[in-house]
Amino acid sequence: MYESIKNFPAQFLWEPEIKNQAPFLRDRTNFVVAGMGGSALGGELLKVVFQNLDIKIHRDYGLPAASPLSLIIASSFSGNTEETIDAFLEARRRGLPLAAISSGGKLLELAKKDGIPYVELPKADIQPRAALGYSVKAILKLMGNESALQDSTKLSGLLNPTDAEKNGKKLAELLKNKIPVIYSSAKNFPIAYNWKIKFNETGKMPAFANRLPELNHNEMTGFADAAKIDFSFIFLEDEADDSRVAKRMKITKKLFEDRKFDVRSLKLEGQNQFHKIFQNLLIADFAAYYLAKYSGADPAAVPMIEEFKALIK
Repeated sequence: MYESIKNFPAQFLWEPEIKNQAPFLRDRTNFVVAGMGGSALGGELLKVVFQNLDIKIHRDYGLPAASPLSLIIASSFSGNTEETIDAFLEARRRGLPLAAISSGGKLLELAKKDGIPYVELPKADIQPRAALGYSVKAILKLMGNESALQDSTKLSGLLNPTDAEKNGKKLAELLKNKIPVIYSSAKNFPIAYNWKIKFNETGKMPAFANRLPELNHNEMTGFADAAKIDFSFIFLEDEADDSRVAKRMKITKKLFEDRKFDVRSLKLEGQNQFHKIFQNLLIADFAAYYLAKYSGADPAAVPMIEEFKALIK
């Protein structure tokens, strides 16, 4: 797991290729990414980059109502995720424009058999949550966004794992025996949600995420008398956030600090939006990794998920 985090920037050197090219892939502006767990996270992050693009994330069986103008992208790192395969089959049944992303498994078999456009991911021995670079580039390729693909490739040289490890390890030491709660603006919520997933799967710990301003109208008051529970609030600050949201964040932090909660801020910084997102998430990766090591857990393994899969068969 350590090596996959340390070498994460190299994922952006990979050049995705579309097999079974089709005319309907051109000039799309509406997208539905159907995926579960780590296989959906790349689509979520692209919503942060492209605020004005219609990208919906579907985490369930079947499919929501979708326009024939929408491209359905079935994304499963293993290729055997049953909800994603079900979404793929439903899109095919409806005759919707459809493409697939996978490293193998049944999803890739179906795409090849039916002549559906697909991008085959590298067969790396990593968890889906650790394959975000591959996932983002594959989705960008199917979206036909060559400019963004070029920008993402530059991350191989821009990202700094050494700094991220230093900051992540320091954060992990501060988070020992605490429950992380990650807050961000609404537009950056996919980043906060990625933090939560990394703490859950890699760190083997409960973690929660929410967004401002919505949490000021409900969740915040749930902590009014909860100071005996050892929460640690991590605020992801972005200078590009709406000034009114930034003001709310500042006041919310003070309210929590006044109630003796552990509160800290992390700034989203970088040369562009891609850089800001993935440099920040590298810190999350290392923080979760070291939290697992401190507790004696295996950062890579997901035993409860594997147990669940065995029981549901």
